[in-house]
Amino acid sequence: MAEAGSNVTALFRASTAHSPSYAALSRAGGDAQAITDFCIPCNPYFPTPEMFEELGGRLRDILTYYPSSADTITTELCSVLGLNPQTVAMGNGSTELITWIDHLLVRESLAVPVPTFGRWTDQPMETGKRVDMFPLPESAGFALDPASFVDFVRTRGSRTAVICNPNNPDGGLLPRHGVLALLDQLQDLDLVVVDESFLEFADAEADSSVVGEAVLRPNTIVLRSLGKNFGLHGVRFGYLVANPGLAGRVRAALPKWNLNSFAETVVFMLKEHRLEYAHSLRLVQRDRQEMIWQLSRLPGLTVYPSQGNFLYVRLPEGADGAVLRDRLLEEYGVLVRECGNKIGSSSRYLRLVVRPQADVQRLVAGLEETLYATHHGQGRTYGQNQNHGQSQGHVHGHGHGHGHGQEYDRIPALEPARSPGPMPAYALPYGSGTAAVDRLVRGA
Repeated sequence: MAEAGSNVTALFRASTAHSPSYAALSRAGGDAQAITDFCIPCNPYFPTPEMFEELGGRLRDILTYYPSSADTITTELCSVLGLNPQTVAMGNGSTELITWIDHLLVRESLAVPVPTFGRWTDQPMETGKRVDMFPLPESAGFALDPASFVDFVRTRGSRTAVICNPNNPDGGLLPRHGVLALLDQLQDLDLVVVDESFLEFADAEADSSVVGEAVLRPNTIVLRSLGKNFGLHGVRFGYLVANPGLAGRVRAALPKWNLNSFAETVVFMLKEHRLEYAHSLRLVQRDRQEMIWQLSRLPGLTVYPSQGNFLYVRLPEGADGAVLRDRLLEEYGVLVRECGNKIGSSSRYLRLVVRPQADVQRLVAGLEETLYATHHGQGRTYGQNQNHGQSQGHVHGHGHGHGHGQEYDRIPALEPARSPGPMPAYALPYGSGTAAVDRLVRGA
């Protein structure tokens, strides 16, 4: 296991802007123990085992024959979602749509809060655009203040604005009325994009989407990711919704047969499995609350409010996320997303995907032994001389959690993080994998 683990962790050290793929990790791991994945934001409850069995039965035909046209697949998806096909463009993953949005519709500059999904910063820079990065304040739980963001856009003179709602990696959600107010105040921009890739996991209000508004506005696009919602990242399918003119421009630029036969097969299965999908979302929402509770009991660990299918956590002072990531993977077979290579974040932060409780217990056990050297109650209480020995773990904005009754001791092997707090957009170290982005961040 040690050699296989070393091969796997070496992939992270060679990677810059993104984590290595699950396939690459599996190849490097060889016959090592199975990985419990807290890195890739999947839906663990959908598709159902029966759906996977059905897909397996069709595998030969799916791989052998061409898919239908994108128009045919889009029309079917719209019949399921209740959308007008003229207002929708489907892409080979939301990343393909981000690429075409940048090429076709973004002029000169783009403003986006950070930390966020890396393609919203990297893609415009790759085509020579100026990216205006608005730091989300850790002191406010990384919540976006719309008025401050609008002021930032005006000050910078940005022509395009993007928000992810919920945001990735922190899961912060701007209520629907806040998004609409933001769209109203930015209606003079060339373009405003609301990336709702993780919105279907939210339960803070009955309907937070602004899809219905996007089709009526001249400068608004809403982006959705079917792969993230359905737990099928490998299929590569996403869609955008906008007024017919904007949607049509993107559709006209997309290559023929940009959607594969797996995407077509899944889309045409959706009508029969809508109830199972809705149930899967409720299970993820339940697991999210339980996982927040479990993690918030760990001393010194801060869990930020999230409406995504992932949680953003700050490690105890002195803990380095890269060291922790490698040890969890090598010693416990648990894969986490360390966020030191995200603009606006640092190595002290992890993004942890919401998973069923059996998996969370494995994660918590690994964190306890790695961060605090717990071995069946051996050791001393973390923070024993601070706050009268009370637990330091808490959910941000929700007070302090209650301790396990477990005793903790910090492991010295976890080296100090490179930065005591979130890394500003201009700080080092950061490697995006894109030279233009690195120059921007480094001020070169």
